[in-house]
Amino acid sequence: MKSWCVGATAMLLSMSLSAAQEQPAAADPLEAVTKGRLLLNLRPRVEWVDQDGKAENATAFTNRTLLGWQTAVWKGLSATAQLIDVANFNDTFNEGPAASPRYPTIADPDNTDLNQIYLDYTGLPDTRVRFGKQSVKLDNVRFVGNVEFRQVMQVLSGAMVENRSLPNVELNYAHFDRIKNVYAIQRQTDIDLVRAAWTWRPDNILVGFAYFQDQPDTGQVTGFSNNSNRIAGVRANGAWPVGTMKVLYTAELARQDSYAGGDGRIDASYSRIGAGVGFGKSFVRVDYDRLGSNAGVYGFQTPLGTNHLFQGWADLFLTTPAQGIRDVYLSAGTALWDMQLITEVHDFRSDFGSIHYGSEVDLGASHAFTKQITGKLEFAYFQESDRLAGTARKPDTTKIWVTLIYQW
Repeated sequence: MKSWCVGATAMLLSMSLSAAQEQPAAADPLEAVTKGRLLLNLRPRVEWVDQDGKAENATAFTNRTLLGWQTAVWKGLSATAQLIDVANFNDTFNEGPAASPRYPTIADPDNTDLNQIYLDYTGLPDTRVRFGKQSVKLDNVRFVGNVEFRQVMQVLSGAMVENRSLPNVELNYAHFDRIKNVYAIQRQTDIDLVRAAWTWRPDNILVGFAYFQDQPDTGQVTGFSNNSNRIAGVRANGAWPVGTMKVLYTAELARQDSYAGGDGRIDASYSRIGAGVGFGKSFVRVDYDRLGSNAGVYGFQTPLGTNHLFQGWADLFLTTPAQGIRDVYLSAGTALWDMQLITEVHDFRSDFGSIHYGSEVDLGASHAFTKQITGKLEFAYFQESDRLAGTARKPDTTKIWVTLIYQW
């Protein structure tokens, strides 16, 4: 589910280095292989979409298989290799980035590939170096994520360094020269990621970051021939205990401008502020998320982020409109009858001009049948308000997902 995925991302990131160091040690390379562990994940899913303006509804029955092996550690080195196979069992949907006059798009194409293959080196104190084709998730995956919700995930090829030499501080630097997106399209790129995070008390973190992307075609439809950009910003996120409850808060500011020959009109700001309370297994919060506009010619873009987790699950805003977005939303979640339940209610307006894009309601339920098997049922309904012209229109859209996950 959306908010649980966002909350878990930071935890997974903070655990990544220690988990690598806890892998079993091996006396020689052969033993490193034989003492390794199997990586297996199966995810069959049915996705159904009803979208105004399309002749027919879309239904996609797909299955994703991730199969791999992670070795034990030998002299600070370990290796991971993982295959991906996404199989479609019907053809009543548009799986590609091009618009189809008949069906809505469900971005889950057939794909069989080497999903991840990388080497980890942890022989230096408090440091991990990862080299190869890898899944990358930073913070709440707003700016850098692996789009794991889709059956074909986003992966980057290059090197990433993580260091924890300073108390409660994590430093990251990465350089990537190739990217594979959720449509299984691979592009050459030149990406540099710089990040510093300070956990100043448990469950409270302050992050500074700068992300540079020299890549004319980022996959987002802005109308510009060169979308190379840089994003720099700060983020504060946490939970402050007050009695038996926790006060939840998020504050974030970022700036995006042109980089490495990018179009000079790439110039916009981002801000988010949110607060809520957590009590037991429940939470409720309100957030204001603003992707600014450069006078209506360019909206703040997040081309490397897991955009499904933001601006509603119906995915009407994977590319930010040129007029920007102001998203005010209420989210709440709880555990009931061995199920995890979550809901979000969004109101979308433009940052430039006076456009009311529409509103959206999202509902989700998740249940763990066993330690290995989890089922999910998710629903999204977007209703447009102001009817925009041509491809800028955000039509009424209903989506339903039924997912089963097996994790070895």
